[in-house]
Amino acid sequence: MPTSSSKKDLMMNRSGSKKDKKIILVEGSGFCFGVKNAIQKAKRARAELDKEIFTLGDIIHNKVVVEDLNERGITAVGEDEIETLKRGSNIVVRSHGASRAFFEKAAGLDFNLIDATCPYVLRIHTLVKNESLKGRVIIIVGNEEHPEVAGISGWCCGEKAVISENSKKSEIEEICEKYKGKEMVVVGQTTIKQEAYERVCEVIKSVNDHAEVMDTLCSITTTRQEKAFECAKNVDAMIVIGDSKSSNSLKLYEICSSVNKNTFFIENKSDLPLKKLSNCTTIGVVASASAPGQIIREVMVIMNENQNETTGNEMLELMDEIEKSMKSPKTGEIVEGVIDAINDKEIVVNLGCKKDGIIPNSEVALEEGQTIRDLFSVGDEIQAKVLKTDDGDGSILLSRRKMEASVHWAELEDALNNDETVKVDVVRAVKSGVIANYKEVSGFIPLSQLSERFIEDASEFVGQTMEAKVIRVDQKLGKAIFSPKQLQKEEKNKRLQELWKKLNVGDDIEGKVMRFTEYGAFVDIGGVDGLLHISEISWGKLKHPSEVLTVGDTINVKILSLNPEKGKISLGYKQNMPEPWSIIDDKYKAGDNVEGDIVQIKEYGAFLELEPGLDGLIHISEISHSRVENINSVLHIGDNVEAKILEIDKDRRRISLSIKALIDPPEQAPEAEEKAKEEEKPADEAAPQQEVTIEEANEGVAEAEPDKEEKAE
Repeated sequence: MPTSSSKKDLMMNRSGSKKDKKIILVEGSGFCFGVKNAIQKAKRARAELDKEIFTLGDIIHNKVVVEDLNERGITAVGEDEIETLKRGSNIVVRSHGASRAFFEKAAGLDFNLIDATCPYVLRIHTLVKNESLKGRVIIIVGNEEHPEVAGISGWCCGEKAVISENSKKSEIEEICEKYKGKEMVVVGQTTIKQEAYERVCEVIKSVNDHAEVMDTLCSITTTRQEKAFECAKNVDAMIVIGDSKSSNSLKLYEICSSVNKNTFFIENKSDLPLKKLSNCTTIGVVASASAPGQIIREVMVIMNENQNETTGNEMLELMDEIEKSMKSPKTGEIVEGVIDAINDKEIVVNLGCKKDGIIPNSEVALEEGQTIRDLFSVGDEIQAKVLKTDDGDGSILLSRRKMEASVHWAELEDALNNDETVKVDVVRAVKSGVIANYKEVSGFIPLSQLSERFIEDASEFVGQTMEAKVIRVDQKLGKAIFSPKQLQKEEKNKRLQELWKKLNVGDDIEGKVMRFTEYGAFVDIGGVDGLLHISEISWGKLKHPSEVLTVGDTINVKILSLNPEKGKISLGYKQNMPEPWSIIDDKYKAGDNVEGDIVQIKEYGAFLELEPGLDGLIHISEISHSRVENINSVLHIGDNVEAKILEIDKDRRRISLSIKALIDPPEQAPEAEEKAKEEEKPADEAAPQQEVTIEEANEGVAEAEPDKEEKAE
């Protein structure tokens, strides 16, 4: 049961004639809130309307309960029979839910529908409808013939498939192969075993990378199964109470019998194997969601009579103990339940007992402008404190404020005082920040405290769960302020301290290009930014880092210098590539033809870039066979030209190039040719003139580019 009075398993010890014996009733046994809610709604409708009430199929898989409802004028009909009913008939949709086609048909026949669909199931209906409208394939894991699975399937708007929890791996893979390449959403019948669902989902995800697994199992059912499993391991015998047609009951039996061979399935007290139980010292009892309280009580009493010599007074005590485990909570208790309905005035909570819980608007802590609909939704699990066990309307009056004041506010005070971290759920954005909940306490995160980075639109955080520091708690004013930014700064400082310890000059490290400036790029190397100066990006000259890099690139860089005091790191990128002059012999030699762009023009010649970091000089005398007065009239920066390597001087890092060496000299008239021969000088006289010209040019290069020369050497 979801009340605090049933937090421990119910154990009954009685002194028998030979030795003490124990009967253990597993916590949460009996009707789940979904089944109870459906039965209560059906009975309430019968009483209020004073007309025959129909249910879509058996409202519960239990013959005793169904017969009792029939006697009250509540009759089950199949979906194929509803057209035989009178227009305007009253129909209860059971907790298993129904297909969309049924609701459309019912609307056409003017039926008065009393929807008692379990909130867990209703959530799955909404989910499969929305996801299938996106074109995603819906995979339902469960029993195809179960009414809940049929209802879920009926809300799919596109392709769907049902996989049994007992399907073989090959069968699951075959279904996945059918939808290969398509996005899948996997949901499970709420009552299947957790391990069975996980097994099927594991196979699906191994076959289809586009499969998204949803957590749709009923937490109450899962908890009951886990507790039954633990109990069965530690007792001499185990009794499972349920209906043979109930999937939930059969699964409990399967779970218990897997660890205890003395597990017995019964529907009522007459099925008890009393002789087989007579020699057992400890007996566990678990009842499925379809087992009514009356049957559980009868079974417990009969077992106790059989196990122990019980006096009349002891029997009354036993009945009281059983009754206490199944009755309404007391004033002052903290209770848990599921929201059945929300309106502008109150929240209706199903507590899993005979009465509904009511939380008035005034008993919920709200920020200015908030409504209860902003914070809660139908199907949400909720905690509250019991103010009155009867508010005059047959309901239990609950308070969120009182619960928060006694539990969660104290937790926040402790977190503030001990500098601890809390997790908060961001529920909505407001003008100056976001509203975030710590459990049931509604708090605030200012825009300036959301993140270390600049935030333009706080709505991007809505729906996120964030870790934060508590920076203010004022219980009287009902205010709590959180700061994810403060936590992020602390964590960043810790990371930086650890990172600085690991960094060394000369290390090669991977980084991500974050942003550019005119003088370089900033690279993130694991939580700290280092500067990659523009001169350290390429062996050649760059006007802007974007000529080589792109923001978002992942690159390998070398640490050139570290300054922990100032928090500065200098990085190099070109160091990961060979310096061009160091491998020039492997790529170039005198006499080779090369191609490149003109990158600089001087009075004495033009510089041609063979590759980044490797320029050659085309002396003005080597541009053309004709005399060139002004280089700019012949060549321009950016021109792509071809030239021949005349000489490579590695010691002085000089490359002499010639364009005219690739051009045939113009034909001359005989007179001009004769004159040229007369003017020709011997080779030993002509060479100095050429050499002087080259030397002068080289000196000009060195003079023009002192930075380049210094860096190269």
